Amino acid sequence: MYWLVIGGILLLFLFMYNHYQFNQAEQKFPASGKFVSVDGIRLHYYTTGREGDPPVVFLHGGLLSGNDFRHVMEQAAVQGYQAFAFDRPGYGYSERPKQAEPEEQARLIRDALIALGVERPVLVGHSWSGLLVLAYALQYPDELAGVVSLGGGMYKEGYPAAKGDVISAAVTTPMIGPTILRTMLAVVGPVLSDRILTATFAPEEVPQDYRLEARALWLRPEHFRANREDVLQFLPAVTRLSDKYNQISLPLVIAVGADDPFDTREHSSRLHQEVSHSQLLVWEGIAHMIPQLHPSLVWDAVAKITN
Repeated sequence: MYWLVIGGILLLFLFMYNHYQFNQAEQKFPASGKFVSVDGIRLHYYTTGREGDPPVVFLHGGLLSGNDFRHVMEQAAVQGYQAFAFDRPGYGYSERPKQAEPEEQARLIRDALIALGVERPVLVGHSWSGLLVLAYALQYPDELAGVVSLGGGMYKEGYPAAKGDVISAAVTTPMIGPTILRTMLAVVGPVLSDRILTATFAPEEVPQDYRLEARALWLRPEHFRANREDVLQFLPAVTRLSDKYNQISLPLVIAVGADDPFDTREHSSRLHQEVSHSQLLVWEGIAHMIPQLHPSLVWDAVAKITN
């Protein structure tokens, strides 16, 4: 009985500490974009550039939010585009539906663009969203001007969680998952976050402001769970979709860093072979986090479609 009481007090303390840390995080990094509602789901997005200029839509990878493209967005008007960057469902300040497979995320973003009056944009996806933009292109081929993949993951071979992911399985398990998310993230999360960021940016350095933002926002329970759900949903989705990639007839630019630590180089080369009209860009001295560290290269890739 004594140990049950002690355990209960410890859990309560951890819950309160986590709740405090999460509130502090949102005060430090509040929502600074706009919102659009689709089927009762609020999506948060950023926009820059002049209305009426060619639209470009950016979709982030598996860590943070549309703000991953903030340096890219700063250049939008100079480059002659109107840019939009969404927090994908469950990330940043966007809500997440119960079903959020890549095809469903594509549908939500497509309906959000219709609501915003955005027509035939170039769709740009980084990392995990390499799969998402291909899912979008397969579902709505007549509604895009073209697609750009930046260090995209598109196949099951070489996927880091191909043999399972203990953390993702734990936090998505009923009862156990919510307990972990609301009592342990603020304690063990910062170390986990730093390790993942170091591996994801390698061999380049992690910007300190990005590290602080990841420790704050990525470790919120809903955001972290959305990320781990996406990790688990990747393999079933590529199993459904990868055999159809050769049906894509849209302009397609596949860009990847030569120093990318993941298998996205192999994925990019394979996709280029399967989609014969695509363009492949391999940037020497560049790793995985292209939007965060090399924003001008993103516009170079977009220009391959729009020029």
